[in-house]
Amino acid sequence: MIKERIYILNFAFFKMQSAINKIFLGINEGIHDEFIKYSKGVFASKYLVDAKKKKDGWKIKTSNEFTNFLVRSCLEKVKEVEVTGAIIATFDVSKEAEFPITGMKQFMGIKQAIVNTKTTSDKIIRLMDRFPRAFYALSFAGEGFKLKIKAKAPKSAKPSTSGDKEAKAEFCAIETSDQGIVKDLLFDCLDAGEVTINHQLVIEQIILPKNEKDPVKLRENAIRKGKMIRVLKIGEKEIKKEAAFEA
Repeated sequence: MIKERIYILNFAFFKMQSAINKIFLGINEGIHDEFIKYSKGVFASKYLVDAKKKKDGWKIKTSNEFTNFLVRSCLEKVKEVEVTGAIIATFDVSKEAEFPITGMKQFMGIKQAIVNTKTTSDKIIRLMDRFPRAFYALSFAGEGFKLKIKAKAPKSAKPSTSGDKEAKAEFCAIETSDQGIVKDLLFDCLDAGEVTINHQLVIEQIILPKNEKDPVKLRENAIRKGKMIRVLKIGEKEIKKEAAFEA
């Protein structure tokens, strides 16, 4: 019974951590879904963070990779929520959602469930648990935070080229006094009053599952090995570090 309780607590804790935080802590559990869309190669300007400390908390902007982490982290802090935005997936989530879906949009096989409702956070969390690969571009507020996310699908992952434009952290915006979120995103630079963070994802090897012929399952179950390069800019100072991962 005690072991079961410890497992449940650890499982919940892993869900509340971002993939970047886990990678730099040497944790590979729970990050597989984050990297399914990536092929072998180098992917620049991922997991961007632009953070500024304010009098009553932090103002943080990020790129789309942190969307589900931020939504789930904030949902865990409220019971009822007025939420707007879109849930984006390859299937119709309106058939599974326990809360009202305002409408559906579809383009090239991608379905967007439009959300504009008041509901309980646990209903959204249950949907996230059931379909963790869907993209929850939801905006809402609660005590100690205000989260705003662009209600659109993120751009597809493509390997970097020499002509890549400099990306900006502008997909998600959160104003928060919650130290859990801040410590996750800024785990190695909490003393900085202002910092920008850029990550380069390097997929060095893709290990395909044995005895599998289905191309969809091959892609989804393949193990990606590589490293994450983290670059912090604090004033005039630049700090670079990297961590290996397998997901």
